Amino acid sequence: MDATSAIIFIIAAFSLGAVLIMKRDSIPPRLRRAMAIFSILLIGFAFFLIVYALFNMGTGRQ
Repeated sequence: MDATSAIIFIIAAFSLGAVLIMKRDSIPPRLRRAMAIFSILLIGFAFFLIVYALFNMGTGRQ
């Protein structure tokens, strides 16, 4: 995965979380629970990508 696609994924995951928080009253309860779990998984993976990129920043690999 190159840096551009990782950055796009991170932005999309955090945007999904923000939209779910802002529109939580207009989403049906069953769908709200499923989307919340899915967005937690995506945001968790985005955090993993951020930490992985920070650890590999000094190695010189691309």
